Amino acid sequence: METLLADKTHDEERQGEAFAPSITNEIFDKHFYIESYGCAMNFADSEVVASILHKEKIGATPVLENADVILINTCSIREKAEERIRKRLTEFKQLKKEKPHLIIGILGCMAERLKANLLEEEKLVDIVVGPDAYRTLPDLILEAETGQKAVNVLLSRDETYADISPIRLNSNGINAFVSIMRGCNNMCSFCVVPFTRGRERSRSAFSIIAECEALFRDGYREITLLGQNVDSYHWINNEDNSVVSFADLLEKVALISPLLRVRFSTSHPKDITDDVLFTMKRHENICNYIHLPVQSGSTRMLQMMNRTYSREWYIAKVNRIKEILPDCGLSTDMITGFCTETEEDHQESMSLMEYCKYDLAYMYFYSERPGTLAARRFKDDVPLDVKKRRLQEMVALHRIHSLESMQKEVGKTFKVLIEGLSKKNENEFYGRNDQNKVVVFPKLHFNKGDYVFVKVHECTAGTLIGNIIE
Repeated sequence: METLLADKTHDEERQGEAFAPSITNEIFDKHFYIESYGCAMNFADSEVVASILHKEKIGATPVLENADVILINTCSIREKAEERIRKRLTEFKQLKKEKPHLIIGILGCMAERLKANLLEEEKLVDIVVGPDAYRTLPDLILEAETGQKAVNVLLSRDETYADISPIRLNSNGINAFVSIMRGCNNMCSFCVVPFTRGRERSRSAFSIIAECEALFRDGYREITLLGQNVDSYHWINNEDNSVVSFADLLEKVALISPLLRVRFSTSHPKDITDDVLFTMKRHENICNYIHLPVQSGSTRMLQMMNRTYSREWYIAKVNRIKEILPDCGLSTDMITGFCTETEEDHQESMSLMEYCKYDLAYMYFYSERPGTLAARRFKDDVPLDVKKRRLQEMVALHRIHSLESMQKEVGKTFKVLIEGLSKKNENEFYGRNDQNKVVVFPKLHFNKGDYVFVKVHECTAGTLIGNIIE
């Protein structure tokens, strides 16, 4: 998959971001610079890496030229992401010619998938570290400093980082990601994640609650619980053999404080339960927004993708969400041009989008990923121009729905958490409402982290514009 053509950038699809340290006045032996690509899990992992290195007196720097170690945390979901990362690594290799002792490392899913190529054939990196091996990074850096290539891409059967307190990098001090599980058991035929991140394992509920409580004490006011499939969270307390489900965990986090907003991502349509929906309904501070990827509106395509549900089953799930949570915001992922997709299959995806009228959609055309079940079983037989044409049609339809979704909010008043200054106007704040829609409004006398009520008086396709109601 590649070429995101949605109008907005999704937290799950951030492209390349250099992390700046949130810790200052520390004395370090060395400094590292890190860039992250792809999903929110990668950005959360980079914060775990920062914590591990910090303990070994290796501090983060936002200045590339000041780094002794350059790390790039990678994504293998789409071909475009890998191309971008290879280009960046080539630039780092040029920098190393000027600074021979510089260590270059690749982390994450691309490291897991392409370790031999990156080390031996292309000679772009000194260190290759898989998603479960970040604890070994300090030792691998020492090994690389001797001139040896250093590799650890072993996958774990256990939750790997439950006891590590991430160092928040590039944080606004208001929003934070908290990983609740790692890996994925869903063998979707187009996806490489089960092979690069391993099987599902859930983190201790105690450690999750402790991290969320600490974040709240430090002034954070919104937490997003992260997992490849949060609804399959399942943790057993060995002390009394009690089981904590995702609905249980969600409630425990919500009960920390009514001032702490809670979001989560991502939900698999086959796993989200009524228990989760009713928990959301009970707690005002759990945001009414669900990212529910469908990938295709054709049952035949869904079967080939191994999504384990039909079009009708998905529609029934959307209806149930709207029944229990009438104001719930809904977003999705869509792929055009998957193997053997016909025009009829495409029109079924279009009609599903017409039915659901998503507030936000992330749309891609399919590109084969080596190592996936689809690459082994199916021929990538839809011509590229057809894939792109179908994607453009889908994007055009979604733009209509997105604008309609924003227009229906004009005249309404929303509770908004102030997240920071508007990028376009320093005299305005921005935040998001319960349904995850961005709201912009004049600053007045309020501060970042405050909750305000904003009445919307106009909108664009991506932003609500209003004024604070005092």
